[in-house]
Amino acid sequence: MSPASLNTKKLTLAAMIAAIYTVLTLVLAPISYSAVQVRLSEALTLLPVLFPEAIPGVTIGCLLANILGGSTLPDIIFGTLATFLAAVCTYALRKKYWLAASMPVIFNGVIVGAVIYFTASDGSFPLPLCMLSVAVGESIACYLAGTLLIQVLKRTPLVKS
Repeated sequence: MSPASLNTKKLTLAAMIAAIYTVLTLVLAPISYSAVQVRLSEALTLLPVLFPEAIPGVTIGCLLANILGGSTLPDIIFGTLATFLAAVCTYALRKKYWLAASMPVIFNGVIVGAVIYFTASDGSFPLPLCMLSVAVGESIACYLAGTLLIQVLKRTPLVKS
Protein backbone atom coordinates (compact mmCIF):
# COMPACT_ATOMS: atom_id res chain seq x y z
CA MET A 1 0.00 0.00 0.00
CA SER A 2 1.44 3.36 -1.01
CA PRO A 3 1.85 6.19 1.52
CA ALA A 4 -0.70 8.29 -0.40
CA SER A 5 -3.38 5.60 -0.20
CA LEU A 6 -2.62 5.07 3.49
CA ASN A 7 -3.09 8.79 4.15
CA THR A 8 -6.30 8.78 2.11
CA LYS A 9 -7.58 5.84 4.16
CA LYS A 10 -6.80 7.65 7.44
CA LEU A 11 -8.40 10.88 6.25
CA THR A 12 -11.49 8.99 5.08
CA LEU A 13 -11.81 7.23 8.44
CA ALA A 14 -11.53 10.54 10.32
CA ALA A 15 -14.14 12.11 8.02
CA MET A 16 -16.52 9.17 8.46
CA ILE A 17 -16.21 9.39 12.26
CA ALA A 18 -16.87 13.15 12.13
CA ALA A 19 -19.94 12.62 9.96
CA ILE A 20 -21.34 9.85 12.15
CA TYR A 21 -20.77 11.89 15.31
CA THR A 22 -22.48 14.94 13.80
CA VAL A 23 -25.48 13.10 12.39
CA LEU A 24 -26.00 10.98 15.50
CA THR A 25 -25.92 14.07 17.72
CA LEU A 26 -28.36 15.99 15.52
CA VAL A 27 -30.76 13.08 15.04
CA LEU A 28 -30.84 12.54 18.80
CA ALA A 29 -30.93 16.29 19.55
CA PRO A 30 -33.58 16.07 22.31
CA ILE A 31 -31.15 14.07 24.47
CA SER A 32 -27.91 15.53 23.07
CA TYR A 33 -28.22 19.15 24.21
CA SER A 34 -29.10 20.39 27.71
CA ALA A 35 -28.01 20.23 31.32
CA VAL A 36 -29.31 16.67 31.53
CA GLN A 37 -27.97 15.00 28.41
CA VAL A 38 -26.94 11.62 27.11
CA ARG A 39 -25.06 12.43 23.93
CA LEU A 40 -24.78 8.91 22.54
CA SER A 41 -22.38 10.13 19.85
CA GLU A 42 -19.86 10.52 22.68
CA ALA A 43 -19.48 6.73 22.55
CA LEU A 44 -17.28 7.49 19.55
CA THR A 45 -14.80 9.27 21.83
CA LEU A 46 -13.52 5.81 22.75
CA LEU A 47 -12.48 5.10 19.14
CA PRO A 48 -8.96 6.51 19.73
CA VAL A 49 -8.37 3.27 21.65
CA LEU A 50 -8.41 1.61 18.21
CA PHE A 51 -7.66 4.40 15.72
CA PRO A 52 -5.64 7.58 16.24
CA GLU A 53 -7.59 9.02 13.27
CA ALA A 54 -10.58 9.16 15.58
CA ILE A 55 -9.06 12.13 17.43
CA PRO A 56 -9.67 14.65 14.64
CA GLY A 57 -12.83 12.76 13.67
CA VAL A 58 -14.63 13.16 17.00
CA THR A 59 -13.26 16.68 17.45
CA ILE A 60 -14.59 17.89 14.10
CA GLY A 61 -17.81 15.95 14.61
CA CYS A 62 -18.36 17.64 17.97
CA LEU A 63 -17.56 21.07 16.51
CA LEU A 64 -20.04 20.57 13.66
CA ALA A 65 -22.73 19.14 15.95
CA ASN A 66 -22.40 22.07 18.32
CA ILE A 67 -22.53 24.64 15.52
CA LEU A 68 -25.39 22.98 13.64
CA GLY A 69 -27.27 22.20 16.85
CA GLY A 70 -27.38 25.86 17.85
CA SER A 71 -25.09 25.68 20.86
CA THR A 72 -23.78 28.85 22.48
CA LEU A 73 -20.33 30.09 21.48
CA PRO A 74 -18.77 29.00 24.80
CA ASP A 75 -20.23 25.50 24.32
CA ILE A 76 -18.98 25.37 20.73
CA ILE A 77 -15.47 26.31 21.86
CA PHE A 78 -15.16 24.56 25.22
CA GLY A 79 -17.36 21.54 24.40
CA THR A 80 -15.21 20.86 21.37
CA LEU A 81 -12.07 21.37 23.46
CA ALA A 82 -13.37 18.88 26.04
CA THR A 83 -13.95 16.28 23.35
CA PHE A 84 -10.51 16.90 21.83
CA LEU A 85 -8.72 16.62 25.20
CA ALA A 86 -10.70 13.48 26.05
CA ALA A 87 -9.84 11.89 22.69
CA VAL A 88 -6.12 12.67 23.07
CA CYS A 89 -6.04 11.25 26.59
CA THR A 90 -8.10 8.23 25.55
CA TYR A 91 -5.50 7.50 22.88
CA ALA A 92 -2.63 8.00 25.33
CA LEU A 93 -4.25 5.58 27.80
CA ARG A 94 -5.43 3.06 25.19
CA LYS A 95 -3.56 0.18 26.88
CA LYS A 96 -5.59 0.78 30.07
CA TYR A 97 -9.10 0.63 28.65
CA TRP A 98 -11.20 1.53 31.71
CA LEU A 99 -8.96 4.47 32.55
CA ALA A 100 -9.08 5.58 28.90
CA ALA A 101 -12.88 5.33 28.91
CA SER A 102 -13.05 7.64 31.91
CA MET A 103 -11.37 10.51 30.05
CA PRO A 104 -14.49 11.67 28.15
CA VAL A 105 -16.51 11.39 31.36
CA ILE A 106 -14.07 13.54 33.32
CA PHE A 107 -13.32 16.18 30.66
CA ASN A 108 -16.92 16.62 29.54
CA GLY A 109 -18.29 16.46 33.07
CA VAL A 110 -16.01 19.23 34.27
CA ILE A 111 -15.77 21.44 31.17
CA VAL A 112 -19.25 21.07 29.67
CA GLY A 113 -20.81 21.04 33.14
CA ALA A 114 -19.09 24.38 33.86
CA VAL A 115 -20.18 25.82 30.51
CA ILE A 116 -23.79 24.86 31.20
CA TYR A 117 -23.60 26.35 34.68
CA PHE A 118 -22.14 29.66 33.51
CA THR A 119 -24.22 30.07 30.34
CA ALA A 120 -27.54 28.31 30.85
CA SER A 121 -28.11 28.03 34.58
CA ASP A 122 -30.09 30.53 36.60
CA GLY A 123 -28.09 29.57 39.68
CA SER A 124 -30.68 27.14 41.01
CA PHE A 125 -28.66 24.21 39.66
CA PRO A 126 -25.30 24.23 41.56
CA LEU A 127 -22.04 23.90 39.61
CA PRO A 128 -21.14 20.44 41.03
CA LEU A 129 -24.60 19.18 40.10
CA CYS A 130 -24.22 20.50 36.53
CA MET A 131 -20.89 18.69 36.26
CA LEU A 132 -22.28 15.49 37.76
CA SER A 133 -25.28 15.58 35.45
CA VAL A 134 -23.10 15.81 32.34
CA ALA A 135 -20.73 13.15 33.71
CA VAL A 136 -23.60 10.71 34.31
CA GLY A 137 -24.85 11.11 30.75
CA GLU A 138 -21.30 10.78 29.47
CA SER A 139 -20.86 7.60 31.53
CA ILE A 140 -23.90 6.06 29.87
CA ALA A 141 -22.56 6.95 26.43
CA CYS A 142 -19.01 5.81 27.08
CA TYR A 143 -19.22 2.89 29.47
CA LEU A 144 -22.31 1.30 27.93
CA ALA A 145 -22.56 2.31 24.27
CA GLY A 146 -18.84 3.00 23.81
CA THR A 147 -17.71 -0.26 25.35
CA LEU A 148 -20.19 -2.19 23.20
CA LEU A 149 -18.96 -0.32 20.11
CA ILE A 150 -15.30 -1.09 20.87
CA GLN A 151 -16.04 -4.79 21.49
CA VAL A 152 -17.90 -5.08 18.19
CA LEU A 153 -15.21 -3.22 16.23
CA LYS A 154 -12.43 -5.37 17.69
CA ARG A 155 -14.04 -8.34 15.92
CA THR A 156 -14.09 -6.68 12.50
CA PRO A 157 -11.49 -7.04 9.74
CA LEU A 158 -10.98 -3.26 9.82
CA VAL A 159 -9.39 -3.47 13.27
CA LYS A 160 -7.75 -6.85 12.86
CA SER A 161 -5.78 -5.76 9.79
